[in-house]
Amino acid sequence: MTTPTGRPRSPEPDARAPSSRRGSFVDPQTLFRIKSLQLRAKAAVEGFIKGIHRSPYHGFSVEFSEYRQYSVGDDPRYLDWRLYARSDRYYVKRFEDETNLRCHLVVDSSRSMGYGTLGFTKGEYARTAAATIAYFLTLQRDAVGLAAFEDRIVEYLPPRHRPGHLRRLMGMLDREPQGKATDLVGPLDELAATVKKRGLIVLLSDLLVPAEAIRGPLARLRARGHEVIALRVLDPAEVGFTFAGPSQFRDAESGRALYVDPDAARAGYLERFAAHAAEVQQICTGLGFALRTMTTDSPLELALFDVLKSRMMRLAGPSRRPSPGGRGGGRP
Repeated sequence: MTTPTGRPRSPEPDARAPSSRRGSFVDPQTLFRIKSLQLRAKAAVEGFIKGIHRSPYHGFSVEFSEYRQYSVGDDPRYLDWRLYARSDRYYVKRFEDETNLRCHLVVDSSRSMGYGTLGFTKGEYARTAAATIAYFLTLQRDAVGLAAFEDRIVEYLPPRHRPGHLRRLMGMLDREPQGKATDLVGPLDELAATVKKRGLIVLLSDLLVPAEAIRGPLARLRARGHEVIALRVLDPAEVGFTFAGPSQFRDAESGRALYVDPDAARAGYLERFAAHAAEVQQICTGLGFALRTMTTDSPLELALFDVLKSRMMRLAGPSRRPSPGGRGGGRP
């Protein structure tokens, strides 16, 4: 992605997020006025919980994070008798096992993530989204870890749930990245080789690399039994190419400058951008992974919502395995 010297037009609204959902959450520009990353994450989680209870998805977080009351048809083997002794009510502890997961937050810290038109960059947005997810999962007593990467993993913290771990993770997320070239292949392969136990991997990146390049490393993560949720973080100007007047664009990673008339280049750019997005989506779908695209004007809470929704859909589905055509990196 190249960056312009001029200012973009006003961004288009995020069509992905229903207005009822957006209205329930905190505006990201308001949220980014909070300087402390941990306090920002806490505010996003609190906004998420309030938003869920005001929205048609009421009960969603409760079902995920707490015990579920027994209903006819549930397997009695999963009744929690200790909780019954305390509450005199029947609960199934199926969700106790499911929430004790091991989650790796894999955050792109490359130079292209340093782009932003809303007063904060894609990288700052992605790190705040990661902090929000980490804060929420820690509240659920899940183990959360971090892998920040450029052309290699530059920060790694294994998943843990212990006192002080979240503060250490927040500190790593809060460090200003060096911002060098992007290489998804090396870091994801390094992660696959390092992480032996199966778990959840949440990838936060703009994925502005040749789409075919991500097929191999994602397939290798699938082969090792990991569940992957990719949160694609983009600036609204990148999606709509809403730049006004001829501008000088500069490649964020190579530094190469190019003079472009946006009105003449817009149609071609949008066509190639849509083709790339479709190819990335096909690769993720074929591998059985969830892909959610977020623009940086979207409420941070939606990142958390998308992660939990994807988890719920997979847990409710008949099988966690991808279709035979997509297994092991097969083309969709």
